[in-house]
Amino acid sequence: MITEQVKRPGGRSALVQAQVRRALEQLVQEHGRDQVTVPAVAERAGVSASSIYRRWGDLSGLLAETAIHRLDPARPLPNTGVLRRDLVAWAQEFIKHLAQPGHTSLLKAAAALASDAETDCLRNRKAEADILVQRAQDRGEAVPSTQQVIDHVVAPIVFRLIFGATAVKPMLAQQLVDELFTLVQRAD
Repeated sequence: MITEQVKRPGGRSALVQAQVRRALEQLVQEHGRDQVTVPAVAERAGVSASSIYRRWGDLSGLLAETAIHRLDPARPLPNTGVLRRDLVAWAQEFIKHLAQPGHTSLLKAAAALASDAETDCLRNRKAEADILVQRAQDRGEAVPSTQQVIDHVVAPIVFRLIFGATAVKPMLAQQLVDELFTLVQRAD
């Protein structure tokens, strides 16, 4: 008799990932990013370093994914019926998530180690922006391109979180979206 192996949702894999993320967050808070290594995270999490390398590739991959893992790309996106309001709500959620002290530290560390490859964070934000822009186009709205949304909304948020000396507040989302739409209107 042939039996089909069914993968359980969550299960051991989800438990291990949660342990590794928790260990990373603890080590970054305790020692700072410069003192954290994959073997140290593995030891703290009670897993092998090879498990971490297999799942995340390297420390920068683990840092980046941990910084954004709660910002689930499968979550429902704002859908108010107007792109401008959708973008403000989306950017506010992004700011609230990444502005949390632990997430900001992880984002800074991931940025410091980033290579030329596109990160999951950027790939996910592009996909989300594309959905929001496409919905608006389908409704007949005049819209910015997905790349304009990334350049004028997402990039300034990330830049301010990584390099800024002052806290990034959710009200920044409205300002950035207003500036984006002003640029788009000028181009018309």
